[in-house]
Amino acid sequence: MGSHHFAQLNRRQFLQYSALFAASGGLTMLTGCSKTNHRIDADDAPPVRTGYLPITDASALLAAYDRGFYKAEGLQAALPQRYLSWDAIANAFMNREVNVVHLLMPITIWLRYGKNFPGKVVAWNHTNGSAITVLPGINKPEDLAGRNVAVPFPYSIHNIVLQMLLRQHGLAATLKPADQPLATNEVRLVVLPPSKMLQALQAQTIAGYIVAEPYNSAAELTQSGKLLRLTGDIWKDHACCVVFMHEDDIVQRPTWTQAVVNGIVKAQQWAKANRPELAYILSQDGGQYVPYELPVLERVMTYYDNDYYYQKGAIINPEWRSRRIDFQPYPFASYTSELVAALQTTLIDDDSSFLSQLVPEHVAQDLVDDSFVKTALQQVGGPQAFGLSLDLSRQESILI
Repeated sequence: MGSHHFAQLNRRQFLQYSALFAASGGLTMLTGCSKTNHRIDADDAPPVRTGYLPITDASALLAAYDRGFYKAEGLQAALPQRYLSWDAIANAFMNREVNVVHLLMPITIWLRYGKNFPGKVVAWNHTNGSAITVLPGINKPEDLAGRNVAVPFPYSIHNIVLQMLLRQHGLAATLKPADQPLATNEVRLVVLPPSKMLQALQAQTIAGYIVAEPYNSAAELTQSGKLLRLTGDIWKDHACCVVFMHEDDIVQRPTWTQAVVNGIVKAQQWAKANRPELAYILSQDGGQYVPYELPVLERVMTYYDNDYYYQKGAIINPEWRSRRIDFQPYPFASYTSELVAALQTTLIDDDSSFLSQLVPEHVAQDLVDDSFVKTALQQVGGPQAFGLSLDLSRQESILI
């Protein structure tokens, strides 16, 4: 389902994409002046135009810009562009306002196979980094029955994990409109941008939300809510957001693409070793990428008390020794396959019939290009620099 996507485009889309492809040098073969990329020069390499949501999932991209890792690779980089919803950043990517984005991994599946848009995952941004936050009076999943719970986007690990948890506890997710009553075992899913969730919880229009940090830590520190479960304790070291790039950039500009991925991988290595400084850069006190003060970001990056969260029930697998958020770039095929299979059993508010046609193992090969990350890892000491197995394989652990 790779190159023949274009056969499925309508005429208007085809003309739009053809014009974009030609503008980016994709049709140089017709003019007989093809270029090979031996170095990054201003004529052939666009600036890195990063798109991000104000969440800690964007840490690697923001650190790559802010700490000069892109510059060290010989890249020009524009100030990262903030978007407030997943719809907005997905549209910006398709309109080519940005060329390097972090997206919820299920969104990349939706774009490539549902929207037939030619993009590729080139790396992971981070692992874990999300939680289910609920009102203080809710103590177990069953307490969510008959209530509203917010997810950041239908195509998200959050929607998948939340529905896994609800099913495990005899609850049914529903997309019923607000004016329709819920059955005693139903939980209504509502889509809210991450930046709107804490406010909705405080207003009690929702009973909980599942989202990336720092909105869970912010709820804890303001005592507006508490953690019901950490998502990294349900799906061990899962990816949430991944690095997504235009396929024609990857094909036409491999040297530029490699430099981008090098910068991101080095930023992740730096982030692992410099969590307090990363918290400062992201915060309102530093680079002002995320709309929270330093204490909230410090909690995200440095506070993960296994004993406390185990006692509260937010962790039931302390032996996993997972971090609240961690950083490693390698996109495991086992995760992609498992994610596609999980999406196929998830209730999604959209025409998601395309999902039933997907073969998980094919998507793992077709959606993801891990060649750039493999090269970048060799520059920072190999897979072991991130505690990964030398053969870059793993088994997925999901325990609800």
